[in-house]
Amino acid sequence: MNGRADTLLTGRRERIERILGRELEAPNGASEPMPDATLRYLMSEAEDLYWNEMEWEHITDEETLEAGPVVELTFPGFLAYVRGLLLDEVMPDSLSPASPRPQVVGAVLDFLATRVVELGEGEAGPDGEEVERLRAELDLTGSLIDRVLYLYHGLGGEDVERVEAAQASA
Repeated sequence: MNGRADTLLTGRRERIERILGRELEAPNGASEPMPDATLRYLMSEAEDLYWNEMEWEHITDEETLEAGPVVELTFPGFLAYVRGLLLDEVMPDSLSPASPRPQVVGAVLDFLATRVVELGEGEAGPDGEEVERLRAELDLTGSLIDRVLYLYHGLGGEDVERVEAAQASA
């Protein structure tokens, strides 16, 4: 990950910590290291979900309300995938034990932060529609980072509401 993407993630975490008045907790991880091939595979699945859901939004524009696109509606599969990667409890009759993979979610956050940096560095072309599309993608991806951070650090509904309210008033 590049320095600007790392700075972006660090700043977002620090902002959340300031609002909540406490340090964010790191998620529980798998006890065994993950093979590189597994990490690459899980990351490629996350990236595919991101690109597919972003493209679907560009094609249909169906998840947009008056205030703009809604991240939870634009990226439902992506967010479900992230929740699955962090799952640390399963039903008693489950055939497989819980196997949280926070290291993958960390890599997902790196990918999203890098994408925000790339979008922010993009040069505005003469096509106003393309500029609007890129700006919407930047806003959506930035909001998606926040949602993934909430999941990654296990923030509950009240904490998320406090953070969102503080951001809205800023």
